[in-house]
Amino acid sequence: MAKHTDNLTEPQDARSCLVMAALRIFAEKGFAAATTRNICQLAGANISAIRYYFGDKAGLYRAAFIEPMGDTPCHLALAACADLPLPQALALFFREFLAPLKQGETSRLAMKLRFREMVEPTGVWQEEIDAEIKPLHDVLLALLQRHFALAEPDDDLQRLAFAVIGMAVHFYVGQDVVACLAPQLLATPADIEILAERLAGYAVAIIAGEVQRRL
Repeated sequence: MAKHTDNLTEPQDARSCLVMAALRIFAEKGFAAATTRNICQLAGANISAIRYYFGDKAGLYRAAFIEPMGDTPCHLALAACADLPLPQALALFFREFLAPLKQGETSRLAMKLRFREMVEPTGVWQEEIDAEIKPLHDVLLALLQRHFALAEPDDDLQRLAFAVIGMAVHFYVGQDVVACLAPQLLATPADIEILAERLAGYAVAIIAGEVQRRL
């Protein structure tokens, strides 16, 4: 995973500054309303830098959408899950999945941008589904398929996979709710590690319930 930072002004190189400035402005205004001039002003960069690093505004938007959440796809690291017992595999799964939350404000802005993308689509969200979300779902589905000794995943296994990952997804889409009701749950990287461990335990219990249902 990429290194994490809570400070949006930390990156020192011009490209990183542009990406983080673009993340903030695109999240606040959306693609159409954001201007490259405003982004460059916030980043302290020349407009020609956008052309140099990203080609155009759309290229900068794509970089702002993808890069702040980590420059290494989670599902690549999760290949290590394959030979682990289910509890340990789930613990690794949730640690990897929740790691971007350690970026604090950057993570909140990244989710805000994703909400905007759903309402004002540019096509980047579909790219992320294909490149990141589907492979991650497939990793979890394969773990469950192995645990249940199924030749092919059935609909109930798909429901189970969505239910398990849904526990973690809520901490992304509901960050503002968590911050209001129980901010200590996401306050520090250590708190997020504890959350990953607990979610893995909850997932084991949910899976055990499905095992009993299938008897």
